[in-house]
Amino acid sequence: MIYLDNNATTCLAPEVLEAMLPWLGDHYGNPSGGYRFGREARKAVDRSREQVAALIGAQPGEIVFTSGGTESNNTAIRSALALRPDCRTLVSSTVEHSAVEEVLKYHQSRGYEVILNPVDSTGRLDLGAWRESLAKGSVAIASLILANNETGVLSPFAEAAAIAAEHGVYFHTDAVQAVGKIPIDVSTLPVHALSLSAHKFHGPKGIGALYLNRHTRFEPQTLGGGQEQERRSGTENVPGIIGFGVAAELAALHLAEAGRIAALRDHFESAVIESLPDAVVNGEPANRLPNTSNLYFPGVDGEGLLILLDEAGVSCSPGSACSTGAVQPSRIVRAMGHSAARARSSVRFSLSRFTSAEEIASAAVSVVKAVGKLRVVMPSGGGRVVGPSPSR
Repeated sequence: MIYLDNNATTCLAPEVLEAMLPWLGDHYGNPSGGYRFGREARKAVDRSREQVAALIGAQPGEIVFTSGGTESNNTAIRSALALRPDCRTLVSSTVEHSAVEEVLKYHQSRGYEVILNPVDSTGRLDLGAWRESLAKGSVAIASLILANNETGVLSPFAEAAAIAAEHGVYFHTDAVQAVGKIPIDVSTLPVHALSLSAHKFHGPKGIGALYLNRHTRFEPQTLGGGQEQERRSGTENVPGIIGFGVAAELAALHLAEAGRIAALRDHFESAVIESLPDAVVNGEPANRLPNTSNLYFPGVDGEGLLILLDEAGVSCSPGSACSTGAVQPSRIVRAMGHSAARARSSVRFSLSRFTSAEEIASAAVSVVKAVGKLRVVMPSGGGRVVGPSPSR
């Protein structure tokens, strides 16, 4: 298998698995226990908190462990609203992950005003519209994705955060796709909350974190025993937290490989487009994550392409892995002003530091062959290939 769906999830790094195994076996103590067995777990959790904090330039006490990016996003937004009951406006963008989009929809259905700022055809946020939205006096929170999960396009994050600061607006960013792939230093940015998740950079699934600026008020959304300094109750996922910490430390060491990964991605795109000149990159080519390629193949059924690539041993994705398991036309491509047909004919390929040059060369050949086959079978781009479900 050539795995090119690393924006959906990544393989567990061997060092991460090795670090987790003792905490899945003999070291099963509850970190809230006052005895030595529990204190050992507490010490390990605290060490992991330091490792995760170091990856984003935070203080250890600013890290709250959660079950993943979705919980972190939900918590940040709901906390901001609970602390500002008189503010009934939420500001975001049209290209957010569903873990933000669905929370916004929920609150909109309950009377909140939701302002979704547009992006241009390359996925770049309209900063003028962003500034205008934040000028309203009733904004409870502004939430902006740092790197889009489908196209990899980077938001003008520093500028957007600065505008939020000018207006005194609580600012949150969904950085789940960005952390571990590009350098991030929250100590230099006016951000109140930031979401991240371990399984996007070779850590375990089911563990994430929410960075909370130490000068920012916070309303807990999960109550109980008062774990995580009374910010997120519930017995800690110790094995997951240990793996998260090691994955964060490894990610920091491998950030220097971003250039090599970007070069592999660019080689993949060049090889495909050389044979398929009408293929187009979705998103701003020079302003995206180093590992992400979203390609539009005119007249090609995207779902059919996924099936043929799966049969050829190449795993990729139509877009977000968190919709419902069903293959849907990309709403992100649509939000960029492109047609539904383009959204249906677009496919995401995402690399990791474990992706090899040989895999990239082979994958490019498979893509070209599969597109050619579909254009013979379905020259109009319609219809559907019947076969096994594509890998998600």
